[in-house]
Amino acid sequence: MISTLLRSTITAVCLALPLAALADDQAEAAERLNELLSRAQTMTGGFSQMTLSSNGANLQETTGTLALKRPGMFRWHTDPPLEQLLVSDGERIWLYDPDLQQVTIQTMDKRLSHTPALLLSGDVSQLQESFDIEWSKGGSVQDFTLTPKEADSMFDSLRVSFSDGVINDMQMSDPVGQRTNILFRNVELNAPLDDAQFTFEAPDGVDVISE
Repeated sequence: MISTLLRSTITAVCLALPLAALADDQAEAAERLNELLSRAQTMTGGFSQMTLSSNGANLQETTGTLALKRPGMFRWHTDPPLEQLLVSDGERIWLYDPDLQQVTIQTMDKRLSHTPALLLSGDVSQLQESFDIEWSKGGSVQDFTLTPKEADSMFDSLRVSFSDGVINDMQMSDPVGQRTNILFRNVELNAPLDDAQFTFEAPDGVDVISE
């Protein structure tokens, strides 16, 4: 009986070790990502974005500019011919489509998995509660793969890459298998930003839809 008890104890300990190691890895990955994201109280730059279908076909390419400010404020402008403007003051989100002459106003969902812009500008202190996180490093490049714990996230997985401590690119996979790659350029951190650019006034004649 003692032998059986001993074997059971050893088995339980051996099974627990990988789980403990995994938890430690998750904690370290979350801490490192939190530290990198928290360096940027503000962020400005440009981006190029490519969306691919599940079989790798190129569906769309766009460029634009962005401005982010913690906590939760962002301005994401996509250039013509597919022009859109996404603005948040931390409480509301405005989506303006000039071609449709329409602006949609929503209450902001503050879950980090709701939009990549919020991941970059929101409160990242609870990263480990929102995502399973894997981390790897090669030279000056650090990669983080985030898998949302909530089933209703807008993406299935998100990879965030930093070079020399500054965000370089993001890659998202959605539930239908589409992949979106965002490459950042001319990134500047912690420049003073006026809160006024994180609100939106609908132009005259534009349809306003509140949700």
